[in-house]
Amino acid sequence: MSSARCVEGAGSVTWWGFSPARDLTATGPVKQRGELNVLLVGSSDPRHILKTVAGLADTDGLHVWVIENSMEVIARQLLLLSLSLAPEESASVHKKAETFLEVLGNSELRSETGVALSEAAARLVDRVTVGQEAEPHRCLDTSLLKFRERDELVRIFRTWAKPRTEGPGSVSIARAWDARVRQHLGTRYDSRRGCFDWDLAMKLHQRGAGVINKQQYFEWRSQGVAFQMREGVYQTANPTLLSYRTLRHTAQDVSFANVQTLLLSLSSRGQRPDSPQQQAEETPGLLLPSGLSVTFLPLDALSRLPDKKSFSHFFHVIYLSAGMAHHLGCPLQQMCSPGGVLVVELARFLLDLSADQERGFLEKVVGGAKEAGFDPWTPADPDPTHAIFTPQTPPDLPLQEGPTTGTTSP
Repeated sequence: MSSARCVEGAGSVTWWGFSPARDLTATGPVKQRGELNVLLVGSSDPRHILKTVAGLADTDGLHVWVIENSMEVIARQLLLLSLSLAPEESASVHKKAETFLEVLGNSELRSETGVALSEAAARLVDRVTVGQEAEPHRCLDTSLLKFRERDELVRIFRTWAKPRTEGPGSVSIARAWDARVRQHLGTRYDSRRGCFDWDLAMKLHQRGAGVINKQQYFEWRSQGVAFQMREGVYQTANPTLLSYRTLRHTAQDVSFANVQTLLLSLSSRGQRPDSPQQQAEETPGLLLPSGLSVTFLPLDALSRLPDKKSFSHFFHVIYLSAGMAHHLGCPLQQMCSPGGVLVVELARFLLDLSADQERGFLEKVVGGAKEAGFDPWTPADPDPTHAIFTPQTPPDLPLQEGPTTGTTSP
């Protein structure tokens, strides 16, 4: 398959990552403890954040710095984190897990989920606009974004809060999804069920994703509905995916159980503001997980971070998605702390790549990492979805504190 078709298959906006969630502090020669800084470049969704939080000890602290190549992806990450941080008095962990998975993976939602999405988006409008002057929420910190990027966030959230369902400017997500499938498959569209079956049986199942159920996979590929959590009507469009009876032991069951476990871990670290002043400053209705901070950086921040002394040998983990692997040419070692690790997502679940292209991608990643000053590190139980690297010559420098949020812009 041509490289153009491979790129077209992945899409211009990456709504989901191409690898399972993993605890990034447990990636590398040793489990990292203490106050940790993690840089996520192009992760696309908060799966690694939630998984890493679940692996933290009570005495650990985690500050995640997020860079994406699209404000729509940043908006989706903020929305999913906001849904995850809802206090239990407003939504049980079970309900939060259902809402999270529907918004994450479905083109169409139940009406109840659509209402929850709209309400969360409306709150985020207030969070971004008021947050420019107020103390930022530790897990929804947008203070380092550029003014025009925050303005774009507000526009996106307002669109999600009151999506157009009819009239001028409205979009049918069902038609949009079908058009996307038709564009991707081209002349194979009329035999699409055979294409889906081949991708599932000959690619996904053979690459270790045997838990994926055939019927559910076909529904997602053809209609964009990955998770039908309850018997209900799925006809409310999921605007976050627009760029302007359950069988046992299926991928849906596993996803729900995993997300529920991660949300329980997040809730167990949750705190409510103590003083009236804190209550006034912090975002109403959201938990404040102890020891967790998430800061969203400008889209072009990666090229400028190495020039900032405050980020010199700062990150304990640097994560690059498959779509961001070309940034291996940046001076990443300069930002990696002594004993830190570089994690690069591989192309194992990019189904449009042939086996030779997948191996070629791995070779380019290894070569790029070596040129950037890292050596491959192979664990006892290798993970085929990620490549792990350690600095070739860890600099003999002490860790430096990062910038105070809101005072230094990357």
